[in-house]
Amino acid sequence: WQGQEGVLDEAFTYSDGTTQRRIWRLTDQGDGRFVGRADDVVGLAQGQQSGNAFQCGYTLALPVDGRVIEVQFDDWMYLIDERVMLNRATMRKFGVTLGEVTLSFTRRSP
Repeated sequence: WQGQEGVLDEAFTYSDGTTQRRIWRLTDQGDGRFVGRADDVVGLAQGQQSGNAFQCGYTLALPVDGRVIEVQFDDWMYLIDERVMLNRATMRKFGVTLGEVTLSFTRRSP
């Protein structure tokens, strides 16, 4: 974080060995509210923090079988300690749940 601006650099490794990277640019709006941008996010992500929990909703442009579909994500993130965060994400299209995923994030040492 530098002032009201922060970066979350996600590097994913999936069980099939494929990798992906998403770089979020976050802005603290005050009162626990945040907005975020990433290259594959449509529009702005809207987030709210309270205690060790953070909820964020956004639309993701998801590549599937050679085309791109837009799906809505509802992320709940829980800070476990200064290095570990757990993330439970639900993915929906037209209000229908397509899937859920649980991720863990580990902060690299500076």
